[in-house]
Amino acid sequence: MRQWDGSEILLNLQETGVMIKKIYETNPNARDIEKVVEILREGGVVIYPTDTVYGIGCDIHNREAVERVAQIKRVSLDKANFSIICSDYSHLADYARSVDNATFKLMKRLLPGPYTFILPASGKVPRFFTPRKKTIGIRIPNNRIILEIVRVLGNPVLTTSVFSDQDDPRELADPELIHERFKNLVDLVIDGGPGGWQLSTVLDCTSWPPVVVREGAGDTSFLNE
Repeated sequence: MRQWDGSEILLNLQETGVMIKKIYETNPNARDIEKVVEILREGGVVIYPTDTVYGIGCDIHNREAVERVAQIKRVSLDKANFSIICSDYSHLADYARSVDNATFKLMKRLLPGPYTFILPASGKVPRFFTPRKKTIGIRIPNNRIILEIVRVLGNPVLTTSVFSDQDDPRELADPELIHERFKNLVDLVIDGGPGGWQLSTVLDCTSWPPVVVREGAGDTSFLNE
């Protein structure tokens, strides 16, 4: 069987236009996941499903790819509010520091789920990623496709939503419409089925109790218990 070559796929994408790839969340195909990971390792930018809205992401250690995402979002990197997606808690100690027991218990309670936790950033977070900030947003979404991509990649991916403030998020829940909008800007669009239209709930856990920075898909009523 012919070996798949990630660089060859990237060349094909550049020559023929960005492809949209169907991946089923119930049972993501391992070869499809490997193809996505190779694109990320080559410095590609990918659009993928989460448990909230579709996201745009890249390998957080590739500066050119991170800068490219910032350009797509039309923000300067030093002002961008990008987060990272981890596949599980194994990267927590690497990319966040001073996670107290109460915060960790809360994360274990809510994740995987539609939440972003703002935590103190560790020295392993690339400096170009958070040039003026000492915090990092961390997500573990309840979506097998992106979690498997991150697991195989071996480190977190940058994540930001596909839509901007002026967009109607409901219009960008359809992967076909997302492909039409971003086909000249990214290297791959993953069709994981219809997406959501609510962003994740953002909890600032740099102090206790947590502060709700943004109300989103994740319930926050537990904070009043």
